[in-house]
Amino acid sequence: MSTSDETYMHLALEEAGEAFRKGEVPVGAVLVGGDGTVLARGHNLTVTGSDPTAHAEILALRRAAVSSGNERLCGTTLYVTVEPCCMCAGAAVWARIKRLVYGAADPKSGAAGSLYRIPEDERLNHRIEVRDGVLEEQCREIMQRFFRERRASSPR
Repeated sequence: MSTSDETYMHLALEEAGEAFRKGEVPVGAVLVGGDGTVLARGHNLTVTGSDPTAHAEILALRRAAVSSGNERLCGTTLYVTVEPCCMCAGAAVWARIKRLVYGAADPKSGAAGSLYRIPEDERLNHRIEVRDGVLEEQCREIMQRFFRERRASSPR
């Protein structure tokens, strides 16, 4: 794991913290250009925006595409605190990103290694290099804390 992967994952964790504070599932994403420039950041806003597509990854990809004026985000790396779902992994393929780096696996809906391998699927017209487990413990901990607190505060 490179130091830069850790650095950018810390930024994604900051985004996850923002989602946590808003009562959203704490997932954060950061899209980085080939030169190391942060192009866009995002965190889950599905509840806040009443939008089932407002996942951290989708928001970061949208923001970068709009600011660059191009839906193709070639040569970029997407850092995400939790393994992307099918929708987000598919969007990353369509955006033609180069690398996907994530922290914690998602055994229930992960589409970059756990349940599916969408970014590496030979049947698709683009493949993405995937690296998992970057700051895995911190990424898993914020999710576990969120759901632990949610369960503790809900009436039984």
